[in-house]
Amino acid sequence: MKTAIIGLGYVGLPLSIQFTKSGVEVLGLDIDQKKADFLNRGESYIKHIGTEAVSQMKESGLFEASTDFSRIKECKAAIICVPTPLNKNREPDISYVLRTGEAIAPHLQPGTLVTLESTTYPGTTDTELREVLENGSGLKAGTDFYLAYSPEREDPGNPDSKVAIIPKVVGGYTPECQEKAIELYSKAINTMIPVGTCRAAEATKLTENIFRSVNIALVNELKMIFDAMDIDIWEVINAAKTKPFGFMPFYPGPGLGGHCIPIDPFYLTWKAREYEHSTRFIELAGEINTSMPDYVISKVADALNAQKKSINGSKILILGLSYKPNVDDDRESPSYILLEKLQSKGAEISYYDPHVPVVPMTREHAKWTGTPSIEWSKKNLASFDAVIISTNHQEVDYDELVATCPVIIDTRNALSGVSTQPGQVTKA
Repeated sequence: MKTAIIGLGYVGLPLSIQFTKSGVEVLGLDIDQKKADFLNRGESYIKHIGTEAVSQMKESGLFEASTDFSRIKECKAAIICVPTPLNKNREPDISYVLRTGEAIAPHLQPGTLVTLESTTYPGTTDTELREVLENGSGLKAGTDFYLAYSPEREDPGNPDSKVAIIPKVVGGYTPECQEKAIELYSKAINTMIPVGTCRAAEATKLTENIFRSVNIALVNELKMIFDAMDIDIWEVINAAKTKPFGFMPFYPGPGLGGHCIPIDPFYLTWKAREYEHSTRFIELAGEINTSMPDYVISKVADALNAQKKSINGSKILILGLSYKPNVDDDRESPSYILLEKLQSKGAEISYYDPHVPVVPMTREHAKWTGTPSIEWSKKNLASFDAVIISTNHQEVDYDELVATCPVIIDTRNALSGVSTQPGQVTKA
């Protein structure tokens, strides 16, 4: 079952690697010629996905990357893994999904399976995407071709997160569509979780990430309350998680980042209005999480004030640009918000990230494009009035940081276990 995987990013590339490992021939499709060239040379462009894995995929003879979407006619299945961001009004933007549908529809052959993995609101697959595919192909979903939704469950940078062992939720447009999707995914993934409809599968993905968003908002709120009481939230969480039942640890931070948690809950918020329902819990969690950069900046101001300095005119270093440790994924990173807000208050801003040596192009923060990370050296570190640990990368020499920088704002408890001077570190 030759399979096209459309979108060769943080979701599509690991999926391609796993399918070829399982003996499935894969045609990788992307609009970016540079990505296709990298992969056809057996090279990776995502840091936490090693070149060795990509090289093995290419050497297997089962993978080819292309930008020619007409080649979908060669394939028995197509898996869509393209971005689904929010627009500037924080409304769902499924244009990448629909444009992909428009690109493949004229070349869709009878009997082909099309599966969407991009996170979206319930109804996208069986309405908007289905209509685009039917109108462009002249074929009918569930009769002439198969249609399904199966949400991605990627956890970038987590060595225990392996595509083959993560259970796969699958919802088909018809029972026959579901059978076909399960047949495909079973070739590469161990466990199938069938649900009754595409909409149930779409709702499953949203529920997973709303659960995380709400619980992160809870610990972020507790962090601020406990700080006012001079109680360390990290100590509290570490104690609470020793309870063997009824508690799951979540951790505070400077805000939410990544391709899922800051975005996915608002897909349901938007869709719920169509059914005359408000989503107060989800929206409150969003308000708390998006307010975290301002809380961090207030702690920066307090720490500098203790040194008889102000944010205006201070040199401040953001440590970590990616949204989570040990990856180069900077999507929706709260570090960008910190950079912009601190700069607007008159600070001279720089960043250090061993995984992001130069700021890539982003839609929301284009003005930072091309900005280089500083070089790590005692001389450079000593030039800053304050350092904010926004992402706790393992590669960072925290002992050297503490030995060099007099004011450190730690948003990730990264300095736990590191010997520091009284008043040197402010938790935020």
